[in-house]
Amino acid sequence: MAKTGTLKQASLILIAVIAWLAVLIQIVSAAKGTVADGRSLILGVVNTLSYFTILTNLLVAMVTTACFLRGDADSLLTRPSTQSAVALYIFVVGLIYTLLLRAIWSPTGLNAVLDTALHDVTPVLYVLYWFFFVPKGTLRWNLPLLWLVYPLLYVAYCILRGALTGFYPYHFADVTILGYPRALLNTALLLLGFWILGLLLVGIDHLLGKSRTDPAKT
Repeated sequence: MAKTGTLKQASLILIAVIAWLAVLIQIVSAAKGTVADGRSLILGVVNTLSYFTILTNLLVAMVTTACFLRGDADSLLTRPSTQSAVALYIFVVGLIYTLLLRAIWSPTGLNAVLDTALHDVTPVLYVLYWFFFVPKGTLRWNLPLLWLVYPLLYVAYCILRGALTGFYPYHFADVTILGYPRALLNTALLLLGFWILGLLLVGIDHLLGKSRTDPAKT
């Protein structure tokens, strides 16, 4: 048990450090590039924080830090439902990048390192952390609907800000190229995917909860 606890804490430290560093370095790098192009520093920071990848890695960093510092103490960030929601979000980050974006983006140098950390390393490590260390068997079947609030608010922000500034972080939601009907259809399909994957995650949670139950207590 002590060994498991130590491994859990080590996992939390590793994931938190990678996520924090990747997000902060990406923000600084993007901001420097924006300034070099003659645009404002604030614009560079805001544009970087407008990516679902960055926001979700930031969530991973916050949750893992909270879990490391607070342990089993109950708080919003340490609850199994919150940790599970973040597992869903960061899994989608890696999945969408692999399916839709990797083929059209070939970063080099520091950008390649950050790209790998944000889209590959953090998603894999956090999902593994969720699988092995987050308590199982507590998730309710209505949670996947509640988990849609975050991506829904994100999409609403992107469309509203895009209408005002012309900046859309992802091409599959770019109204200027696709038009509103296609962009909204893509959004609806994306939310449907979130919901289905959320249901799958709850199902896995229930299965793991049953398989890890102490037979002496059943």
